[in-house]
Amino acid sequence: MRINTNDLTLVRNYLQKYQFLIKEYEQVKNKTHPKYKFVKDFYQANGTDGRTFLKYYNRFKQSGKVVDLLPQKRGPKWKTRRPLPFIEQKVVALRLQGNNKYEISCILKPKLKQFTPTPSGVYNILKRHGVNRLTIKMQQNKRKIIKEKAGELAHIDTHYLPKGVVSTEPKKRYYLYGVIDSCTRVAWVELTEDLTALTTMFAGLRSFNILASHYNIKFKEVLTDNGPEFGKKESRSKAAHPFERMLSELEIKHRYIRPYRPQTNGKIERFWRTIEEDLITGTYFESKEHLKEEILQYLYYYNQERPHQSLNGEAPNNFNQKCQRIS
Repeated sequence: MRINTNDLTLVRNYLQKYQFLIKEYEQVKNKTHPKYKFVKDFYQANGTDGRTFLKYYNRFKQSGKVVDLLPQKRGPKWKTRRPLPFIEQKVVALRLQGNNKYEISCILKPKLKQFTPTPSGVYNILKRHGVNRLTIKMQQNKRKIIKEKAGELAHIDTHYLPKGVVSTEPKKRYYLYGVIDSCTRVAWVELTEDLTALTTMFAGLRSFNILASHYNIKFKEVLTDNGPEFGKKESRSKAAHPFERMLSELEIKHRYIRPYRPQTNGKIERFWRTIEEDLITGTYFESKEHLKEEILQYLYYYNQERPHQSLNGEAPNNFNQKCQRIS
């Protein structure tokens, strides 16, 4: 509520009303009021909101000044409503790299924790600084992973299948371990019953062998998230982790996506969406063997026949063969 403090009549009437309400309220609290037994009846009879009344009442009781019963101007307060300057600088810097408000909030959360601005708060900061709309330069600065040769980088991830996808095992869950080549989009998938580090290591080894023997793709680097099945970036005992040890033996460099940035591994994430839409959703399989067979057939279709939009309509293996002839 706002009142014109230059109008003394309005101010006097407002203060008289609140002084009357305070007297009535204290009688109700002391159980001496002749009419109202409960505070909620007092609020309802006087047409006032309890939270608003108590805000002014407590302010008045703390200071003892009648002037504190008047509404005060609302606005940003230091360290409360508006983020600290260095936070705003980080938000703007991330925006200039091409990140949207949701990505910025997720990137800042691990370090800022409870001080992280919400996506709407990020938008307000961007609007204040005039960078709420992406310019062409900011779009160009957005981080992209582009590889020109087969085997330069593998995107690796795991995917949960819904329970009951195998009709004879309604309570059992299966998982997919996937590898996709960043350049050619040639992909391979292994069906697993768990996501332990040892299972992931064997699934990875089988995938690498098949991609090497069938498609002549040998990887120099792999990109994964920070999940325990892949090992953590900050871990010092990488030699003891099965997946990390396998990569070390194969002389493959392990790269990790930034926390809360699954779009960095977007090629395998998009592949999961494709296989869900084409194969999994709305389909039930008779057995684990049936599911494995359907996955194998789908991988043949995906790699050999399915036109890929990012490859100008070519199937991944056709594009792979062209790349290898050129190199």
